[in-house]
Amino acid sequence: MGYEPFDRTHRDDPFPAYRALRDEAPVHRAPVSGAFVVTRYEHAVEVLKSPERFSSDTRVLNRVRRRQMSALQQARLLWKLTAGLRLNPLRMRDARMLILEDPPAHGLMRAIVNRGFTPRRIRSWEKRIEELVHEAMDRVRGRVSFDFIEEVAVPLPVTVISEVLGIPPEDRHLFKHWSDVLIEGGTGSGLEDPAASGVLDVIIELGRYMRPIMRARRADPAEDLISVLVDASAGEAGLTDVEIVLFILLLLVAGNETTTNLLGNAVDALLDHPEQLARVAADPALVPSLVEEALRFDGPILFVRRIAKEGAELAGVPIPRGAQVLPILSSANRDERRFPDPDRLDVDRDTRGHLAFGLGNHFCLGASLARLEASAALRVFVPELLGLERARPERAFVDSFQVRGRRELPLRRRAP
Repeated sequence: MGYEPFDRTHRDDPFPAYRALRDEAPVHRAPVSGAFVVTRYEHAVEVLKSPERFSSDTRVLNRVRRRQMSALQQARLLWKLTAGLRLNPLRMRDARMLILEDPPAHGLMRAIVNRGFTPRRIRSWEKRIEELVHEAMDRVRGRVSFDFIEEVAVPLPVTVISEVLGIPPEDRHLFKHWSDVLIEGGTGSGLEDPAASGVLDVIIELGRYMRPIMRARRADPAEDLISVLVDASAGEAGLTDVEIVLFILLLLVAGNETTTNLLGNAVDALLDHPEQLARVAADPALVPSLVEEALRFDGPILFVRRIAKEGAELAGVPIPRGAQVLPILSSANRDERRFPDPDRLDVDRDTRGHLAFGLGNHFCLGASLARLEASAALRVFVPELLGLERARPERAFVDSFQVRGRRELPLRRRAP
């Protein structure tokens, strides 16, 4: 099979290709990229639960990409980054990033950032999230047409993650812009020209933006995540300023774009399954089940990346040391060996064990917050959705081979 995970061929509807791979080549070596694509549930779980065999440290892929650039191009990018942030390049090279770390370094970092996502802190956001949902609904209720992504799915998580961090309301638009650039530049068409993708500009702009805020929180801590991250009591395991900026970069995608895409994908799926929409509208107690089923059915992250630390074998396929391994979460979640009749949205389904938030030591840090936001939004929006339909049949997706979401979802009132 010629399947390539990084091209656009299957972007809009990858699920038929995933099914063919599960049946014919459950561990498939992509002919161009050389990545090993893992599509069955049992094998994806094996990879995700084995950090001693499959490393999350994919920085080697960036080194390979840099070697494909000229020395002059590399020098210009390095100068732009270090001059823009006014940092020694060695500090950038040695900085830790949570999503790329393996045990034991990962556990030390996770223990620090977990303090900003404790059950108590998550519960404390429930009332504020409900207020934001009702504000969004006030904007769209009764309107003849509107874009669900623009009016609901974007403002809610952007506002929440900004307030969690402690960012002034007038600067929230910056966070949305930065997250869009990171996704397109890091996992979309921007990869074709890294120098022009804007990713370095985002890192520089965010670093400059955060520096005075971090300095202020050290002098006068507040009840926000930045104060947690700069807390000096973490000792030697504490995060440097560079590492805090890198973690916030991660939050811009994981804590913002992921929830936007969860909401957009869920609403789009309900429009395709009107009987399920009617079920949830008639029984709001089903909303948490809807959230989990939407995550399984069409999750916001297609796959994660791992590197084989040693020679391995999956489904009888030898995987050499240093190879890139891609557990396809969205395929595992539609594996009929684990979830019967997987291509149908079913709010009564037992979704326990779905992999939309990952598994193992890198299980999504903000999963509880994303579930809280999605449940609050859908509980209020589902009854409204009964009287709505798509304004046009075409669907526009986020420019990414890894992030799965609707770029827009225009809706209109049904004719009486």
